Parts: sequence; structure tokens; C-alpha cells
Amino acid sequence: MAAFLRSRCSSVGRTLMGGLGNNLFGVVTSSVETVTRPHCDAMCQQIRTFIQMRTNLKVVDNSGAKRVMCIQSLRGKKGARLGDTIIGSVKEAQPRGKVKKGDVVYGVVVRAAMKRGRNDGSEIQFDDNAIVLVNNKGELIGTRVFGPVPHELRKKKHLKILALAEHIV
Repeated sequence: MAAFLRSRCSSVGRTLMGGLGNNLFGVVTSSVETVTRPHCDAMCQQIRTFIQMRTNLKVVDNSGAKRVMCIQSLRGKKGARLGDTIIGSVKEAQPRGKVKKGDVVYGVVVRAAMKRGRNDGSEIQFDDNAIVLVNNKGELIGTRVFGPVPHELRKKKHLKILALAEHIV
């Protein structure tokens, strides 16, 4: 849940499935090999992109939804970033919440795994993609916001989210 202000890199292990083939006796064999890369900066970082269609996001308020899939970004063609509004479909919900599974909802992106540069030269990056649900007028559905949120939401006029947030980074 913590925000990374600098990039981290660890060794990456991937499992590659070898080709399936028949040997001389007609028995199917398979091979699995593991490729590990040494500690590096540019090669082993996972590529983080915009929040786009079919991206699953965690809901960090008490509206009743747990997971939302993005249907459309209201920002532009590429996708949404921190502070942008998206339209999503609720995929998982709590039993007695304000929203139900299958509802189409609006949400504001409060955490994104994509790096974002700041004016002072630092970069902010979160571990997960998370949103807070709002109605079509921009008013919050829930009454609490869990986890850290960036102060860049102030520029996007989401002051109510910042007032309810636990931590501002």
C-alpha cells in the first residue's frame, strides 16, 4: 500500500513452457525451464501503463464495492491517470452495500501503478490501481476513504476525497 518515491528493481523469474512433442515411442513429453535475469534497472521493471478498458481496480471506500472493471476512461484515448474519472462495472461487492454487482458506476482514480512525475523532480508510484466511487455529479458515494492518496487530487478539484483520506502523500 505504500507509495514508492523511487524505482525498485528485483530479479525477475519467468517460467517458459517448452514445446510439446512426441518422442520416438509416442509418449508426450514437456519441458519447463526457468529464466532468471540479473539485477538491473531498465530491463526487469514491469511496464506500467495508463488505466484503460478492462483494467481491474480496487475500490478504497465504504460504498460496498470491492472490485471494479474499467469500461471507459473519460480523459482521452490513452487512458486514465491519477485524479481522472472513469466509468466502471462492479465485479465484486459486499452483500449489504450501497452498490451491487453489475452496477455501472463512476469513479475517481486515487492510486495508479504508473509512475507520475512531480514538480520537485520526484516520482510517485503506487503498488495497485484504486478508485473511489462517485455519482454522475462527482459527489462521493461512500463516507470513508482507506489508504494513502496523492495530493495531486487537489489540482483536479477532488477536495472531499482529500478531506476523508487517511494519509496524503
